[in-house]
Amino acid sequence: MAYKGKSREEMIREDMRDLHKMGYAQQLFREMGGFSNFAISFSIISILTGAILLFGYGLQFAGPIINTFGWPLVSFFTLCIAASMAELASAYPTAGGLYFWAHRLGGIKWAWVTAWFNMLGQIMITAGIDFAAAIYIAGACNRLFGTAIDTTNTMTMIVVMMVIMVPQVLINVFGIKLTARLSDFSVYWHIGGVLIMALLLTFFGKHTQPFSFLFQGVTTVEPASIANTFVAGTLPPFNSLMMKIPGMMGLYAGGGIVLAFVLGLLQAQWTYTGYDASAHVAEETVMARLNSAWGVFLSVAVSFVVGYIMLLILTLHIPGGDIAKTVDAANGPAVLYIVYENFDRIFFGHIIAIIIGVAMWLCGLSSITSMSRMWFAFARDDGMPGYRLIKQIHPTLRTPVWSIVITCTLAVLLTVWSALYTVVVAVSTTALYVAYGLPIYLNLRNKLRKQGEFTTPKTAPWSLKNWGVLINVLALAWIAFITVLFSIPPNELAGWSIILMAVFMLIYWQVDAKRRFKGPTASDEAALRKIETDMAAAAHGHS
Repeated sequence: MAYKGKSREEMIREDMRDLHKMGYAQQLFREMGGFSNFAISFSIISILTGAILLFGYGLQFAGPIINTFGWPLVSFFTLCIAASMAELASAYPTAGGLYFWAHRLGGIKWAWVTAWFNMLGQIMITAGIDFAAAIYIAGACNRLFGTAIDTTNTMTMIVVMMVIMVPQVLINVFGIKLTARLSDFSVYWHIGGVLIMALLLTFFGKHTQPFSFLFQGVTTVEPASIANTFVAGTLPPFNSLMMKIPGMMGLYAGGGIVLAFVLGLLQAQWTYTGYDASAHVAEETVMARLNSAWGVFLSVAVSFVVGYIMLLILTLHIPGGDIAKTVDAANGPAVLYIVYENFDRIFFGHIIAIIIGVAMWLCGLSSITSMSRMWFAFARDDGMPGYRLIKQIHPTLRTPVWSIVITCTLAVLLTVWSALYTVVVAVSTTALYVAYGLPIYLNLRNKLRKQGEFTTPKTAPWSLKNWGVLINVLALAWIAFITVLFSIPPNELAGWSIILMAVFMLIYWQVDAKRRFKGPTASDEAALRKIETDMAAAAHGHS
């Protein structure tokens, strides 16, 4: 192993040599250790965000079994995807992540398409996280302080979302050290928070259901009845085309608990997004070939265990076992209803409400870090409109300031477009998993053909070895399944949004990008050293 027996400074120099071989200069500060790299992905997955906000969404479709069986089912296939990505992160430890992998494995067109889906997914995941946080925090404030913030008004929630994002943006702008420390803190906050929630509900909860309750399938909301409910809330108004296909209404009406269960899987799958962050901060990570890979994989593995404990305990404490009342929007968010109904001492409810609110804010902070690094990496190769601004690094802060500001602005604007939270969730899930799937497919294709570049134990210290092909196939099969699943009613707008994105990409490629975009281009060692020297001189001049 290249890192064995070396000091931190020697390991950083080794990482810089790896980066130079991939054609890039060390422009960002390399400050993160392995725990911090893991922490940023774990914080974006944030079991106290996705699984909490969509708890009622999954429950209304299939009842307790969506948590008992849905969570481990999704977790298994997501671990296959994370393992496939971890191996690639070990082979190519650069901030471009998925985009760079696709370029090396499949060429310029594959790289460009991967980058655009990753860009959209990163924007929408940040939008979904902070919009979710706005809804939750506003609802928590109403309970904590007796305020009357209308959590059903989209524009009001977008204003709250912007207020939440201001400190997240400022912290990201003013340095990776503070961001890394807060990501580290977020791990302890999430795991400790789930432990506190579990202990309080177990010892002081008033409503305890029998263990057999976990195996009940209950459809509170029929899929057919909500297939068109998103129409009125969208901007602009949108009428379902899919439900006009002959046989679709019959399918939704007769799908029963199986269809309901499958649609409810969005709760778990959206929670498992954003763990590519560990790859995007590879250029800021020491021992990147190992630490970025472990960050991708362990963030999913630890989230599976801690999240499963949390979901089962919440499910076992549903008041009176009344699922309809728990998922009723008037009592939302569902988790807060469960928490406050379980305690005579409202103080306990307040503690849990605050734990979840802080976790969501930390999740949004980490998501902005990942998003801005991905956009910066694509912009430095001139990949999108406005690249000259987006690729700039502040000379003293050594952060991509314009990338942070522009991507956060776009996240707010896309939230206005999507209007409904579940549509934001479905778009971000679909776009990100398409971006995850493309380099996995290219790696598998090359491996089976024994042509071009592909991961081996020699090129990727974190290696799947003989299990690689099977794990890659399982990962791709699941990505194909969820791409279809999250593009049909009630999330049809997500599917059309992805198609519109693809059409825009095709037009932009033909009109401009194919003549100008060259992808990651190798630079000689002298040119890279000059960039690093110039950055150091500029920083010294501003200090």
